[in-house]
Amino acid sequence: MNFRSITKPVTIIASFVALFMIIPASIAVYKSETDAAIAFISVISGTLILSFIILFISRKWGSGKLSIKEGFMMVVSGWTISSLIGALPFYISGSVDTFTDAFFETASGFTTTGATILTSIESLPASILFWRSLTHWLGGMGIVVLAVAILPVLGVGGLQLLKAEAPGPTVDKITPRISETAKVLWMIYIGMTIAQTLLLRLAGMSYFDALTHTFGTLATGGFSPRNESVGAFDSAQIDAIITIFMVLAGINFTIHYRFLTGRTKNILKNTELKAYLLILTVATLLITSDLYKTTYHSFSQSFRYASFQAASIMTTTGYGTSDFINWPALSQIILFTLMFFGACSGSTGGGIKVIRLATLFKLGLHEMKYLLHPKAVMPLWIDGKVIKKDMVYSIAAFFFLYISMLVLTTIVCASSGVDITTSFTTALATVGNIGPGFGRIGPSENYAFFADYVKWFLSFAMVVGRLEVYTVLIIFTKSFWTK
Repeated sequence: MNFRSITKPVTIIASFVALFMIIPASIAVYKSETDAAIAFISVISGTLILSFIILFISRKWGSGKLSIKEGFMMVVSGWTISSLIGALPFYISGSVDTFTDAFFETASGFTTTGATILTSIESLPASILFWRSLTHWLGGMGIVVLAVAILPVLGVGGLQLLKAEAPGPTVDKITPRISETAKVLWMIYIGMTIAQTLLLRLAGMSYFDALTHTFGTLATGGFSPRNESVGAFDSAQIDAIITIFMVLAGINFTIHYRFLTGRTKNILKNTELKAYLLILTVATLLITSDLYKTTYHSFSQSFRYASFQAASIMTTTGYGTSDFINWPALSQIILFTLMFFGACSGSTGGGIKVIRLATLFKLGLHEMKYLLHPKAVMPLWIDGKVIKKDMVYSIAAFFFLYISMLVLTTIVCASSGVDITTSFTTALATVGNIGPGFGRIGPSENYAFFADYVKWFLSFAMVVGRLEVYTVLIIFTKSFWTK
């Protein structure tokens, strides 16, 4: 492991985080939020000065392509450093009492989980709330993917970074150059951000609310500057806009690129997209029928809340317009089930990902056919292509590690005396980057009651989930550290 080779890219990522803080720092100065302004300016100046010193010292160390090991280590280090730096304004400004809580909130932001320890969100300075939502937006497409667009200029290869950070079982190169791919992804992301912000503004939100809720939507994160989340606006139009963009954010960005460039021939044949939309549609209709006349008196109102919450949970956004803890049992079970699915690969969503579950489902059917026809040759097909055995093995191993992480997280939560429902859904909500769950972490609750050691572990669990399990856990294996 050549730690010198990852020093420069990690330092650049830290600099990116500090530079983006200029935006909330400007808001703090404009609104005369003295404590917040001092906190942001201190962190920005300190980080940039230290980064300049490190980059100056490392200028003669040489550069080149990162190895697979170095790529993994750089990504994990980048997310950890980003969360540490991002937590400082919360703590220094006094917005959060302890550094443990500040780190948890920031890790939740960058991993787009949306789990919060805040009990009175609207009492915080606007600049702090803006930074809180901005961490979502940066983490949504990935700080590392942003860096990949810049690093080649500095002589640092980007393919291993994108492979290690990009969500999903595969990485699609939209363009021949990996840096160009990262730029295309970000241009689509920025375009969708502008579009949703303008639509929410036209629907009645202020620019501040529109932008912060857009950050949470497209990053499938769920942080809101309102105590009652999106429900605070009580607007069917706003609910509809956010629902649509949550669904779009949960779709592979490669499909968005193909649609925008007119390459729509095979989009509707995409297995993952069809499964994603089918699951979401069926879940919405089932919840709508369950809510109609039991919770809401009109079908349109039932559909409004059902579609929003189904999209919010499946895409791992975590926004809320209603406290689904009070919904009928069937609706709760459906939402609970959606927590296992997640969004599409290559999207900003978390979870297991639909393509993995679709592959395992087809694998199960194939194994049953083999029992009846043991001599038959039946390759596994996805999107008209044969799935190689090593990919199937990788998906099966991922599923095992994901479930193992859920079990471990549940045990850690339960060790603090928390009930089993809360413990297990906390594991689902953090490893799956969803945010709200059931029990004591329902949509109207928060994570403040957890012991400090649990919060640190949950922060770790959120990063594990965001970086697709392998990227983080591989660092703890013996083979990673041996030549």
